[in-house]
Amino acid sequence: MTEEQEAELDEQADDVDEEVADEDTEEAEGLQDGDFVELEYTAYTVEDDQLVDTTDPEVAEEEGVDDQGQEFKPRTIVVGEGHIFEAVEDAIVGSEPGDSGTVTVPAEDAFGEYDPDDVQTVSAEKIDEDDRYPGANVQIDGQQGYISTIIGGRARVDFNHPLAGEDVEYEYTIADEVDDREQQAAGLFEMYLGMEPELWIETDEVKEEVPVEPDEDDDEDAEPEFETETVEKETLYLEATPQMTMNQQWMMGKQQIGQDIIDKIGVDRVIVQEVIDGMGGMGMGGMMGGMGGMGGGDIEEALEDADVDADEIVDELEGAEE
Repeated sequence: MTEEQEAELDEQADDVDEEVADEDTEEAEGLQDGDFVELEYTAYTVEDDQLVDTTDPEVAEEEGVDDQGQEFKPRTIVVGEGHIFEAVEDAIVGSEPGDSGTVTVPAEDAFGEYDPDDVQTVSAEKIDEDDRYPGANVQIDGQQGYISTIIGGRARVDFNHPLAGEDVEYEYTIADEVDDREQQAAGLFEMYLGMEPELWIETDEVKEEVPVEPDEDDDEDAEPEFETETVEKETLYLEATPQMTMNQQWMMGKQQIGQDIIDKIGVDRVIVQEVIDGMGGMGMGGMMGGMGGMGGGDIEEALEDADVDADEIVDELEGAEE
């Protein structure tokens, strides 16, 4: 091959690389998987026009669901993480903040097709007396369902999702892209727990033990050596309120939630701070068992009443230390 032919081939290869790079750039335009977005949406079933979910307080009021203790406002999600229906995520990819659209999600991709085999007859004895009525949500042998009918000692329980078999029409607007990491973390916590804890991110200097690189002459079987080193760790702090502490999702999955926050927000660790408010000087009477009368009282007076010399106690303690 001549030098001219080699040069021509190299030029063609460069052109191909540029075309591929241009295509990649075009594909990367707009929102992509992993981006945080603030989303406004309302979803209804196609056939019955039944409300599935909404972030709009006016819609919630019209549908009579605004009294459920839930705050209706734009929701922060991570694109591509399954926080919403996949069909909606696909529509968001490549879009820009301010874009809106309508997506119809078929039943099999929404809440599943309706399966008649998931309707079973069970003994009413398996159901709490307070829940023995049509429409009650019940849990039987670890399965969640609702009672369709109940006659005598038998109940017909439907274990399908209440919206199984329903296509869903999803109207959405991308309110904004969320770049602030504290806002990102707050949005994730609200999605997991239904509440936003007070949180902030700080960079701390932390002392930790790190392994020392062994010398070439060191014995390979020797115990590894460590030294204390000061390192910087980016920490997400959050205040654990009583409401959060008692949240079932938090109690059952705090480790997984914390790890997900670390991975998605990019911090080194999460520290949960529990705040105990003062009780107005109520004291803790009786905490010393048989000497309960000392709770909040004067210790010297109590020693005098017990005919005990405080100086003698100090001398004995010092002698024991020697």
